[in-house]
This record gives sequence, C-alpha cells and structure tokens, in this order.
Amino acid sequence: METKLTAVQWLLEHDYLIRTTKWKDIVEQALAMEKEQIVNAHLLGLIHPLEIEATKQAEQYYNETYNNSKTPPGAHCEEA
Repeated sequence: METKLTAVQWLLEHDYLIRTTKWKDIVEQALAMEKEQIVNAHLLGLIHPLEIEATKQAEQYYNETYNNSKTPPGAHCEEA
C-alpha cells in the first residue's frame, strides 16, 4: 500500500523541484493535494457517523424483533 503524504511532506520530499520548476507550479500542486486531503477527510467525517448510527439502528432492530429476554436460549428449537 502506498504511503500517503500531506501536501507539506510532499513539498519537503520534492525540494529539488524548487531548482528545476517554477515555484508557482509547485505551490499549485501542493495546494491541489491539500484540497484533496481536506475533501477526503470531510467525507470520512460524514460517512463514519452514518455507519455508527446504522449499526446502532440495526442492533436496536434486532433486539426489538428477535431478542426476547423472557425466552431462554434454544427454547425455540425443537428437540430431535
């Protein structure tokens, strides 16, 4: 799996580009990377709480529908 770099880490690892490329191009690429990282972090922040809520709702549904604490385990099974 490829190691992800922040925009600043990428810039520091590619400092040689400062001598061979226009500074503006380097900064624009770093800014584009930063934007992508921020958007992805925001999306993960939206998705993760939804997963947690969905799990809670699924557990609640199971408990309300199938988990009858008054019935002992295995009581629904017929003996062979």
